[in-house]
Amino acid sequence: MSRSRFAISNTVFASVTIILLIVAASGFGLYATKPSTTATTTSTSVETTTVTNRSAWSETGGLYNGQVVTFIYPRQYACTPGLLTFFSNQTAAASKTGCEVGAGNKTAEAGAVPLWVIVPAYAGLSIFGVGALGASQQGYPTFDNQTVLTDCGASGTPSGCPDHPLLLYSPFFTAVEQHLGITNGYGGLPEGVLPTPAHDHLIDCCFQVIPWYTIVVLNFDPNIQPNPVTGQCSQLVPSNLTDATANCLNSFSALSSALTTHDSALAQTNGKNPIWQTLGGPSTQVVVPGAATTVQLSNANTNLFEHFTVNSTNFYLRYEG
Repeated sequence: MSRSRFAISNTVFASVTIILLIVAASGFGLYATKPSTTATTTSTSVETTTVTNRSAWSETGGLYNGQVVTFIYPRQYACTPGLLTFFSNQTAAASKTGCEVGAGNKTAEAGAVPLWVIVPAYAGLSIFGVGALGASQQGYPTFDNQTVLTDCGASGTPSGCPDHPLLLYSPFFTAVEQHLGITNGYGGLPEGVLPTPAHDHLIDCCFQVIPWYTIVVLNFDPNIQPNPVTGQCSQLVPSNLTDATANCLNSFSALSSALTTHDSALAQTNGKNPIWQTLGGPSTQVVVPGAATTVQLSNANTNLFEHFTVNSTNFYLRYEG
């Protein structure tokens, strides 16, 4: 199901060295060569671009209990209640998107269960898929001159996923912009509106078609960002923890532990990261807005509901042969 795409102005692109950060190189080769279509998009503010449209597949990868699985989307997402229900003064943002991060009502769709989206926030502003902010040409984040592969690249890029919002509003986006001295929004967008960032998917139940309410997880530790093909983690930066990858974010139990696990090495890893700076330099491996305890990890912090069923087959390997 083809969807319109949006391209933020990239008049100046940062030079990015692309080194695929992946253990199963053959697996990614299969992933990169799956059937795709081409879609042409006209930006409402700047330019027209042509990108590879992954949304024709209506499938993505995800993580469940340490394993890589497949999400199959029978219909489009919904953002409910609308953005203005939570942020009534954000009429400019609402003119671009009805979807927000910062508040949520998990009962807005009956029977919904949690979906955690793991954002590699340690990669800084490159998570938004803009070349001038350090993203790869495919729309993936970069960290330490390496491409960070995720289930979904930033929306509006060749690696963006199906049935995801193109743009999101968040008061946290506004806070980051203001931290950087940006007072009128970025790239012609209203203040606090940016592309849906690159992320991985994590679930803890339910192989059936149901609504899933989205919970954003900001990961500041590269050592626990899963490889999307294998679902496993590798130590990429120094750590004072005995097992730097013990909380690899491929299961709910690992996420629960990472929420309260401190690592003094995060300050060195994120010292120049404006996202980390805006949050006051947290020392825990992950930050989940609205959650300080495991019980709170199931609190919705967005208004985004997605609809998919889960197949236990590894998404990245299922077309092998």
